[in-house]
Amino acid sequence: MTEPEDFASLAGHWNISDTYHFSPASVVVPVIFSLIFLLGVVGNSLVLAVLLRNGQTGHNSTNLFILNLSLADFFFIVFCVPFQATIYSLEGWVFGSFMCKAVHFFIYLTMYASSFTLAAVSVDRYLAICYPLRSRELRTPCNAVAAMAIIWGLSIVFSGPYLSYYDLIEWESSYICVPGWEEWRRKIMDTSTFAFGYMIPVLIVSLSYTRTIKYLWTAVNPMEDMSESKKAKRKVTKMIIIVTVLFCLCWLPYHVVVLRYLYGDFPFNQTTYAFRLLSHCMAYANSCLNPIVYALVSKHFRKGFKKVFSCLLRKKAHNKVHVIHTAQTVPGFEVGSTEVSQMNEDHNRQAQRNEVDPRCFMIPSEAVRPLHVS
Repeated sequence: MTEPEDFASLAGHWNISDTYHFSPASVVVPVIFSLIFLLGVVGNSLVLAVLLRNGQTGHNSTNLFILNLSLADFFFIVFCVPFQATIYSLEGWVFGSFMCKAVHFFIYLTMYASSFTLAAVSVDRYLAICYPLRSRELRTPCNAVAAMAIIWGLSIVFSGPYLSYYDLIEWESSYICVPGWEEWRRKIMDTSTFAFGYMIPVLIVSLSYTRTIKYLWTAVNPMEDMSESKKAKRKVTKMIIIVTVLFCLCWLPYHVVVLRYLYGDFPFNQTTYAFRLLSHCMAYANSCLNPIVYALVSKHFRKGFKKVFSCLLRKKAHNKVHVIHTAQTVPGFEVGSTEVSQMNEDHNRQAQRNEVDPRCFMIPSEAVRPLHVS
């Protein structure tokens, strides 16, 4: 048996539900991945809305890096999680060879973008706290945008080989998406991914935050009153550290599984299957955890989330009023809803206070213009 066929045979036991009489993954995975998808899309959309609303990123390099991290998480959730869920719930890959390559390319592209962004923001926080005056010229929005461009450029370079790394292989009347490279090439590629996409960023982050924390607890006496600026910097640093620790913890099992398979004894059984599934769920869940951290730690994000929700609710209320005005102009339409009747009474009372004929509100539907919500 050739090496790709041998790998396909082994990988098939991980992907095919008929291997065991009952596969909990076929039930659990859709639920878990649906929850990850829902939380990730909603959470990261809220973060993007808060940062982009009223130009929140225009004058703050840290917000730009958080924006970049949210974009990477959002792309990962949308382009990767739904397809990866089918690996555990279906008996083969049904999306064709192109998507087999593209999905795995996006997985590593967004992983690299996230790790590089976390490394960059750790250096940014170190400079902001330890050298607040001297780093002002360096920590500008223009330089942050340039750093983001470099981050995505490097991410494309490092993840580019994965466009040819995976391929479709026929296995028992179906196709599965598995690595098609020779073993020695896979070892080089996956070891490089672990080194450049995980270990080096983690080392940079560890060094930066170690020096930052040391400065905060030695140069600044925590018992003394601090200025509002220093308090804000400390809270932001705390939030970013939590996000970074979660990234390290969530992605570590994924890399352990890959390296253990390449360099050690990793038998294919129910235990290793469950561990592999857990490692994937942890890695994917990382992309939906960051918005939760922002909401729990940062009062600015909490206020921003509330503003976005209130804006959406006001828009929904205005749309209801528009529907009511339209319904009132339809011949033979009888208003039977208590809510609609109450709104009509409110309009009439408001009109009487302003000495305006209530019929002024009975305007034709084609004349109604949508209400603008800022």
